[in-house]
Amino acid sequence: MKKTLLLTAILCAMMLSYGQAWLDKAVPDGRVDSVWAGEGLPQGFTGEGVIIGITDWGFDYTHPVFYDTNMIHYRVLRAWDQYKQSGPAPAGFDYGTEYVGAEELLNAHCDTINPYDYGYHGTHCASIAGGAGAGTHYRGVAPEAEFLFATFDITDQAVIDAWNWMYNVAQQEGKRLVISMSWGVYTLDNMDGSGVLADEVRRLTDLGVVFVTSAGNNGDEDFHIKYDFTQHQGDTMRTYMQTPYSYNNLWGSSISMVNSANSPFQFSMMVMDNSYNIIASTPYVFTANGDATLDTFIVVNNDTLVYRYEVRATNEYNHAPAARLIVKKDTRYKFGLAVTAAEGEFHAWNVIELTKAWGNTGVPFVKPSAHPDWIAGDNQYGISTPANIDEIITVAAHQAMYTYGAGYTNGGSIADFSSSGPGFGEELKPEISAPGKSVVSAISSYTSTYSGNYVTTVEFNGRDYKFASLSGTSMSCPFVAGVVALILQANPYLSVAQVKEIIHETATTDRFTEQAGVNRFGYGKINAYQAVLKALNTVSVEDYTETAVSQYTIFPNPTDGQCYVTVNSDAMQIDYALYDLTGRVIAKNRVLPGVNQLDMQALPSGCYILRLNDGQQIVSKKIIKH
Repeated sequence: MKKTLLLTAILCAMMLSYGQAWLDKAVPDGRVDSVWAGEGLPQGFTGEGVIIGITDWGFDYTHPVFYDTNMIHYRVLRAWDQYKQSGPAPAGFDYGTEYVGAEELLNAHCDTINPYDYGYHGTHCASIAGGAGAGTHYRGVAPEAEFLFATFDITDQAVIDAWNWMYNVAQQEGKRLVISMSWGVYTLDNMDGSGVLADEVRRLTDLGVVFVTSAGNNGDEDFHIKYDFTQHQGDTMRTYMQTPYSYNNLWGSSISMVNSANSPFQFSMMVMDNSYNIIASTPYVFTANGDATLDTFIVVNNDTLVYRYEVRATNEYNHAPAARLIVKKDTRYKFGLAVTAAEGEFHAWNVIELTKAWGNTGVPFVKPSAHPDWIAGDNQYGISTPANIDEIITVAAHQAMYTYGAGYTNGGSIADFSSSGPGFGEELKPEISAPGKSVVSAISSYTSTYSGNYVTTVEFNGRDYKFASLSGTSMSCPFVAGVVALILQANPYLSVAQVKEIIHETATTDRFTEQAGVNRFGYGKINAYQAVLKALNTVSVEDYTETAVSQYTIFPNPTDGQCYVTVNSDAMQIDYALYDLTGRVIAKNRVLPGVNQLDMQALPSGCYILRLNDGQQIVSKKIIKH
């Protein structure tokens, strides 16, 4: 295969070979460069042996960042385009088109047109997670990980299908899987993190899949309302629902509403003139009357104003009533929301509604000066689905800190757009923050939607490939997904709960995290180096067993110092690691079929864990040293 690079890219590649691979500010901010270099580690880690699944839109399968750093080995295993119906579909599914292997993917070029046209977002996110840089210094976090791409439709079943397809492929490959999701909506599942998506996340988490998602980009919008009807029984809460003045593909506003369990509520839309005088109102809709969906309109001064409502009286997960009011934008009028209930803690979110696809951009609730008894919105509880699911690692965004001049530093603060927690149930969400402001990464060369500036261009196989700077928790999410790949390469036998705990416990805190607080940063900033170091020294207590597999026996146990490990297996390579109960690695070596001596005489008395790995299974045995 003929490969050509522009001179500027060749120069960058030369710099990479001399150890300057991490010129991008985000990489040193997250201590990823120290992991690549293997500083104080048994080796450098680059995500090798781990699969990163990206659910998104706008994949350029041909982009050179998806080769290895030598521009030879192609690292995308498969892609599933759920919108392209020519087939063949993946095994077990009856829609979309699956591309398997380099030849099919490279011949397909990119995913097909979908509600986001020919996008670029998926390429940018995947390149942050594990792009190899294509000769530039914009190398992703896990540049030797492999990829699965799913161009998916945002419906419950399509999302679940994409996850299961990725899991099935990872099982066939025999590798750990991390799924990165730089998207979120306020209309799937329940805002408390329960529902069919949450159920599937928990099932796949139990099978070892690590999910990472973006926290959202509504931290600078007062798009949320919380009102306690239990304290204000019989009151009517009113607010002005601001709509965006201009937005691509704008249809109007979508108001998602929910009250406490078994606490029905009523809502109405108010139509106002430019002085906020109420000139018309829609009939109240009462959630206690049952599930309902209605496309309707109201006539005001001979103008027809179109709106839609969807009501769910209750649901099997939390018994909470919920509703969505969708209002078509009108340039002449302003719209207000009126809600009343006998009791309960009521929440509402105001986001744009697009003419196609989904909207998730927050728009403020406002208290007009003409109505001092109305209420304004806030930027709290901004975490949507799937970020509100407990098992998922939810990622905020901050500006990477870097040094310039004579030791001066810049950056480090939370990105103003990064959505604020807490979660709907007051849980800590987001959990971790990563660089997500002005992150340079690859852009699809087939995009029809990107209109910004490019940072650099690389020529590869006669085609120009671009890199651009984007901001959002969409960028910080794959950064953490890449870190998870580094962690799983270092210790592929960690449970998902352990991976989360490692990321939480090794997070960096500083004056910026203290100033912004946990609702913006979670536990702090991602620290890849400390996370990998801790992963190397962690053994899963879930693997402890008093009755270990009969392939391995230990005698005597308890022991005074000398014991023997008998291996009844035909495996040619069996690696072991001995841990103390703090998770610290005491010794590593290899045993062979037959009887092997294990010398523990120099170790203090206590309990130890011997973990044996034959490449097919992991067995942990407890050893007591007198």
